[in-house]
Amino acid sequence: MRSPDRREEQVRRLLAGPHPPVPTGLAAAAAARGDRLVRRRRALRRIGWVLLFAAAAAFAVWASLARPWEIPPSEVSPPLQGW
Repeated sequence: MRSPDRREEQVRRLLAGPHPPVPTGLAAAAAARGDRLVRRRRALRRIGWVLLFAAAAAFAVWASLARPWEIPPSEVSPPLQGW
């Protein structure tokens, strides 16, 4: 037998062989776990967006009050000329 034929025969034996019993609540438990994961991811995504918008609003308020684009006034007066 060639190698691919042997592998195909092994797969056929595994598929045709006796299958172990599946627990009765397995599908319901898997669906419940999937539902919890989806709700958790959705909540985390919403929290992330809220935090992003809050940070953007805080930055806008800070920028409007601090005006970092303006040159600060000089604290040293220019030299007196003409004396």
